[in-house]
Amino acid sequence: MQSKARLIATLLLVSVLGACSKAHQARVAVYEKSMVSPARWRNIPNKYDAELHKMGMPPAPPLYIAPPPLPHPKNTKSDALVSFGHHKIHGISFYQTTIDLSQKSQYMSILLPHDVAEANSVTVHHGAENFAEYVRLHKCAVMTNGTFFSKDKQERVLGNLRTDNQSLKYSPWEDYGTTFAIKKDNVLEMVTARAEGKPRFDKHIFSLTCGPRLLRRGKTWVHPTFEGFLDAHVLTVGPRQALGYSADGKRIYLVSFLTALSLEKAAEMMATIGCAEAMNLDGGASRALAHDGKILIEAGRPLTNVIVVYDRLHPAPAKTIRAWEESPTTLR
Repeated sequence: MQSKARLIATLLLVSVLGACSKAHQARVAVYEKSMVSPARWRNIPNKYDAELHKMGMPPAPPLYIAPPPLPHPKNTKSDALVSFGHHKIHGISFYQTTIDLSQKSQYMSILLPHDVAEANSVTVHHGAENFAEYVRLHKCAVMTNGTFFSKDKQERVLGNLRTDNQSLKYSPWEDYGTTFAIKKDNVLEMVTARAEGKPRFDKHIFSLTCGPRLLRRGKTWVHPTFEGFLDAHVLTVGPRQALGYSADGKRIYLVSFLTALSLEKAAEMMATIGCAEAMNLDGGASRALAHDGKILIEAGRPLTNVIVVYDRLHPAPAKTIRAWEESPTTLR
């Protein structure tokens, strides 16, 4: 009886996921056939349209429509180091990393525990790794924690991850959170799927889904429950890490706040630092930071993913450099 019940539950789950996937594919099909006439896909109901209307935003397309790109290709004659420092603004202390990907040797990548090639998901589990071990094994300018992961034994990573032009995790039906991405010629984008359409992950050299979003087009944009965040640790005041970039797309900021903040205050601070787009990263016990091999903030638990930054004194691996030189590959 127990095995029969499990079989029925599995079949029901497959049926639900299949229906979600088919609904999404229907919206994508209409969208791709009507790039210049979004009215066609607006005829297909979206369960988030009513909430978007309350926010004063139009219905979201099935796939994100990117604005004209702001490319910043590598400058082979300029090779400055990643900027890192401790700052204090309005009584709030923080560490700030400033990255300029147009500099010859500055790159970003994502690491997984034990150097595996696939992130934890519903079907895959590679465990986690102590932050100190990540730092010991990988020489880089800056290392910090990345996105959320579940607290159960599976330690599933939130959303989708892509680095060095390769997918680490991809679930076509996941639509929560906000994605930061780097595309060819260091074109940056930040996409909240439920508000702007799903990102085109196949166009990303690097991408990480986290959130909630803090800034959108230079203004505070904090709607955590709309994005799918319900954990009180995310919604209330707490230790925060954040990622953002400038309006001209030239500078990326990784910020580790040393004062507990609300999401709204974190958004205000990221704008003051110089961001037009910004999102929250995992925090709390996952919060971690190292600079030049020295741990400044030690994580309170093993981590399933970390962000790494390279420069001239901390050179990127050959595979990372090659990824920036190649066009994004087809998503598999």
